[in-house]
Amino acid sequence: MEDKKILKKMSDTIRFLSLDMIQKAGSGHPGVCLGMADVLSVLSQKLKHNPKNPKWLNRDRVVFSGGHASAMIYSFLHLSGYDISLEDLKNFRQLGSKTPGHPEYGDVPGVEITTGPLGQGVANAVGFAMASKYAKKVLNSETAKIIDHKVYCLCGDGDLEEGISYEACSLAGKLELENLVLIYDSNKITIEGETDIAWVEDVTDRFKAQKWNVLEIDGHDFDEIEKALKVCDGSKKPTLIIAHTVIAKGSCAFEGKASSHGAPLGEDDIKCSKKKAGFDPDKTFFVPEDVLAKFRCAVEKGDLAEREWKKLVNEAPLVEQNEALKALQNPDFSRIDWPEFEAGSEIATRESNHKILNAIAKAVPGFIGGSADLAPSNKTYLNDLGDFPNGRNIHFGIREHAMAAITNAMSLYGLFLPFDATFFVFSDYQKPSVRLAALMGLKRFFVWTHDSIGVGEDGPTHQPIEQISQFRALSGFYLFRPADASENVACWKLALDLDAPSGFVLSRQKLQTLKPFTAYGNVENGGYLVAEREDAVLTIIASGSEVMTSLKAACHLEVAGINANVVSVPCMEIFNAQPQEYKDRIIKKGTKVLAVEAASGIEWYRYADEVLCMSSFGASGKANDLFKKFGFTIKGVKQKAMEMFGKEYVQTHAKGETL
Repeated sequence: MEDKKILKKMSDTIRFLSLDMIQKAGSGHPGVCLGMADVLSVLSQKLKHNPKNPKWLNRDRVVFSGGHASAMIYSFLHLSGYDISLEDLKNFRQLGSKTPGHPEYGDVPGVEITTGPLGQGVANAVGFAMASKYAKKVLNSETAKIIDHKVYCLCGDGDLEEGISYEACSLAGKLELENLVLIYDSNKITIEGETDIAWVEDVTDRFKAQKWNVLEIDGHDFDEIEKALKVCDGSKKPTLIIAHTVIAKGSCAFEGKASSHGAPLGEDDIKCSKKKAGFDPDKTFFVPEDVLAKFRCAVEKGDLAEREWKKLVNEAPLVEQNEALKALQNPDFSRIDWPEFEAGSEIATRESNHKILNAIAKAVPGFIGGSADLAPSNKTYLNDLGDFPNGRNIHFGIREHAMAAITNAMSLYGLFLPFDATFFVFSDYQKPSVRLAALMGLKRFFVWTHDSIGVGEDGPTHQPIEQISQFRALSGFYLFRPADASENVACWKLALDLDAPSGFVLSRQKLQTLKPFTAYGNVENGGYLVAEREDAVLTIIASGSEVMTSLKAACHLEVAGINANVVSVPCMEIFNAQPQEYKDRIIKKGTKVLAVEAASGIEWYRYADEVLCMSSFGASGKANDLFKKFGFTIKGVKQKAMEMFGKEYVQTHAKGETL
């Protein structure tokens, strides 16, 4: 057992650095920083990590699901030797600092993932543990454990109240993620008061029912904390440690009070608290030398552990494992044998996507994923690659939100390119995790099928209308809605080269293939001319299933004296980023512009004079009947265009029957 006196001093150092940061910034969350400091000081002595290389593959992952505890997190990272200085702590929550209000992946060394809303981090930790479980299957042997790290997650009452934690922990129990340790800060306090005003469930029984080991400890007793962490080492299941703590532990005036959650405690209380703990009340941002030395042992220990690991990986008997590791770390997309589709053939883009997913998986060993119990409908099963954890097909169950957060973490593990899938309308359940994927710039893929009113008989509850607009409004996210099978291939080739998350919105109904893949050179610009006339007076812009409808409508419009160019825009975000010169070549100046899309379509007004779109929810019926009802037909597009030009223009320029 570590000397309790130094552990207490380490905990108090974390406490007072946190309080000084929050006080100087004028905002923050002191309660949790004081309440969880004892757990963190003990955990710090057990962790396998290298502060000088935060990306070491076999490090223990620590996920702080409650990101509002950022002052505590930054204090711990600074003390441990990560690239966060005392000056960075003093700039807490200031614009441009390395210590923002909530920890952000990529900006803060040592932060594994941006957890954001409560509950996210719990699902993220499950994702890291799932990634490590499959990595062990692929890389470990009887004599060499290349992957043998732990995944720790610190969470609170709010995290466990969120539904995403139920989804994720249920799956974790089913998969027996033995290296996952969830440390629950049970202080029974929320912003509005004690937790029992809204939450009275038995957390122990809940987790036991989900096939977890459950331990209960005093979260301020160093012996009990260390003993519980040791028990986890021999577990065959995920472990929940319920650490009963006191919010704002050590504060003179706020200990145990809900008011300590989200505001500075004030200079008087900080001085009183420091004095009570034996610290100089007049010193701010003070770190005792013996405390710093104790924390900084992590640098030497971590460096040694990583060097020993590298030696293990590079030993001659491990040639196959080493090659497997290199293949996972450096995917070679040039090896993909892309499927080809004949012009004129009819195939739903969800079906062509199935062939594409399998082509990628065959060539890229780190390509892994699954559906929220919809693989037969989403067409996402990877043939002959087995089921997780022994294979690459993950059965997430009906857990859309947790699925998205889990795959976010898998993408950050360092070995995998994950995808997940569901019906597009259920992307609403994924939105918080999709947003965080965009915020972090994660290279991962969302597959969303049943893309529009083309869903048909399932009706308006299952027909996405506003979702496309929602994701196009999301910064750093790329939404692809391919017009046919060949364009789908071109979109995937583009998405694999993006260092950002991508979503594929795919049809249930069959779509005619316009041309072979080799003719799709301009997809890389996000939008391109499918049909062009020198004398065009109209430009029709469309995506997905509406591209072919627009092409056919353009032929009929010629009879009405309205010569039209047709533009396919499979990815508006990429098209938006093109130089104005390119956009002017695609959307010819002087032409009227009509956008056609079976969705809300509001974002098309950026380019269009008129938009043929959905202004209501859908209905239950056959897909063709629905497209007819809502105007997404040759006749509907033609009538809309004729209205734009007016009766007099059509009468003057018509070459034949106009209706």
